[in-house]
Order: sequence, then C-alpha cells, then structure tokens
Amino acid sequence: MMTEEIQEQYADELEAFHIWMKDAGYTGHTVKSYTGDVVEFLISIQGKSLEQVKKLHVLSFLSRARERGVSDATRNRKHAAVNCFYKSLIELELLTNNPAFGIKKSKTEKNRAPVFLDESGLTRFLESVEGKYRTRNLAVFLLMGYMGLRVGEVHALDCKDYNAERRTLDVFGKGRKWRSLPVPETVAKVLSQAMAERLDPWRPKEEALFVSQKGKRLSIRSIQLISTETFERFQQESPANQRQNYSSHKLRHSFATMMLRRGADLRTVQELLGHASIQTTTVYTHVTSREKEEAMALLDVKLPTY
Repeated sequence: MMTEEIQEQYADELEAFHIWMKDAGYTGHTVKSYTGDVVEFLISIQGKSLEQVKKLHVLSFLSRARERGVSDATRNRKHAAVNCFYKSLIELELLTNNPAFGIKKSKTEKNRAPVFLDESGLTRFLESVEGKYRTRNLAVFLLMGYMGLRVGEVHALDCKDYNAERRTLDVFGKGRKWRSLPVPETVAKVLSQAMAERLDPWRPKEEALFVSQKGKRLSIRSIQLISTETFERFQQESPANQRQNYSSHKLRHSFATMMLRRGADLRTVQELLGHASIQTTTVYTHVTSREKEEAMALLDVKLPTY
C-alpha cells in the first residue's frame, strides 16, 4: 500500500497519535520520526485493522528493519514508536490491546567509547567553518562543542533564551526540562555577533535564535547537513582509511569528554548535559590507550631481592 492510502485508511488514529504526542510534550523532531516509523509499520500490516494486529506482526516488522541493516538503536526507536502509537490509542479509548508491549529491546553496544574530538581537533574543526553564514554556523557549533547542547536544543533556541548581560543560556531539553547554562566568554562574543547578523525571519513573530537563508527557524536537518559539510572539509586532507564517522552529535560527545578530562565531576557534567540519569553520563569516562600507559607508568614497581 502507498503512504497516501495508509494515511487515509488510518487518518483518525494517526491524528489521535499526533494530538497525544503534542500533549505529552514530544519535540517536533520526535513527532516527525515516530510518525514516519508508524506509517512504515502500518504499510507492513497490509490493510489489517489495528485490532487484528498481533505481537508477531510487530516482531516481523522489526525483524525486516534489522534485515535491511538498520542499527539496534534505530530498531529500538521503531519499536518505541509503535508502542507509543498503541499506548496513545488505548489512553484515548480507541483500542484496548497493545501488541508492541513486552517485546524486548535490542541490546546496544554499551561499552563502546563515543567518537569525539580532542581540544586541538575541535579547534581545527572550527577553523573549517566557512561560507556566507559562517558566524551563525560557528555559534551553532560552539554551543554543541563547548556547551554540550543537543542538535534539537540548538534548533529550539529563541532569542529570549540568551541573557547577554548575565551571560546565561536557558535550554529546553529532553523530558521537557529547562536548564540554565553559563556561557563562556569566547562563546558569548560569537553568539552576540551571530544575533547581530541574524537574518530577518519570514514570519514577523518568529523568535528563533538561528534563522535559515529562507527566513525560517534553522531546522535540525539543516544543522546536520551544515555539520556534515564542515566535517568533510575538516577531514579532506586525511587519508580515507583514517577518517572518522563524525556527526553533529559528536561535538556534544567532545564537550563531555573534555569536561571530564579537565577534572569536572560526573554530577556536574550530568547537569550540564541535561542527562536524567548519571549512568548515561558515565559513557564519557572512557580513556585512551595512551592515558592507560601514562597511568601505569606512575607505578613504582619494586621487585623483591633474592
């Protein structure tokens, strides 16, 4: 079945799902991702009514996604989307059973160290920022690389969220939670310059801090594309086999790693990143082989005399 047919057949259920997600405070990015996943799932059940769907159908959908080569994280997101879809319809009294409930998540690689840039790498990356909107893009990357913001958090920033006098930034993060962050002096200078050069929005009341060349709020996808292009320039002189799979989110990884290596305590870094659980923050406590060697070299091994 085509996407248009699916959206027509399940129009009431999809509309109810949208209302439920917005009321629950899901971000626009999550609403879009979950909607895409659910439409993909609805295509897979080939016209069945939602009451007819069994756990086997959900597992089959997830298995086919795995066979296409999606990551465990993406597979788990698709499962979460379908689970939320049914959960919303049950809460809105449109259905009584959730076939996605109780299906186990895929195990992701918990012990793999995140890809990140060290401080010299961050500096070289920022030197790769160029183009007509260089100041705006530089401010975006500084907020991620030196303040730890998520891409979606940068996208959602409004002008009123930055207090230039106090040099603080109010960030609306996951779980609908606000956190107030101090802005480093260098970042503040670039941010103020970016605001001074800010394009006039297409909509008169648009308060977005970062505006696209079309006069709209800079989208998450645009930030990701700008990041990809900049990382390509950053690595263009490196041999192909030495290039890393960098992305905009790796800048947040770099911030967290840098803070911990500078001696910031784990709880503080958790607050700066906006993590709900400190367990999430511990992934950034990884160390390199060089650091392990340096630590071992501190030992003064004394052998017994014979």
